[in-house]
Amino acid sequence: MDETVIVIMLKDKQTGFLEKELSCYHLGEQQNILLNIYAEQNEQNEITVFAKLTCEKEISDWEYNAILDYYDMETVKPFVNAIEELEGEYNPVWLVSFPFSDNQKEMEQKLCDILQSHQKELYSVYEAIADKKDDYIE
Repeated sequence: MDETVIVIMLKDKQTGFLEKELSCYHLGEQQNILLNIYAEQNEQNEITVFAKLTCEKEISDWEYNAILDYYDMETVKPFVNAIEELEGEYNPVWLVSFPFSDNQKEMEQKLCDILQSHQKELYSVYEAIADKKDDYIE
């Protein structure tokens, strides 16, 4: 499998348009749990990265609720400023945010840490809900 390169683009808060490329990063196999990523700049010229994390596979309706019930956001919190569940998505999605750094290696490591902790938690959840189907089907 070819290695994936992601690009973080700066998004204009007012128009929603992606304005300029901030940097590119090489990710390992976990790129499939990253739904999208972008950055926004505030009035103090601080740049915050927003990344949507999801599941690497299509899940069933009962799994959707079970995953959200069993997913522990505390596992990702050491690597981000904030994490929240997003509603209205096909699969479970969590929005994380953290400060952007111009240091290429630092940012790449941060992204890898976030994706690895998220993937580890997903695997733990999949294992925990494996026998819970009857609890979630009405």
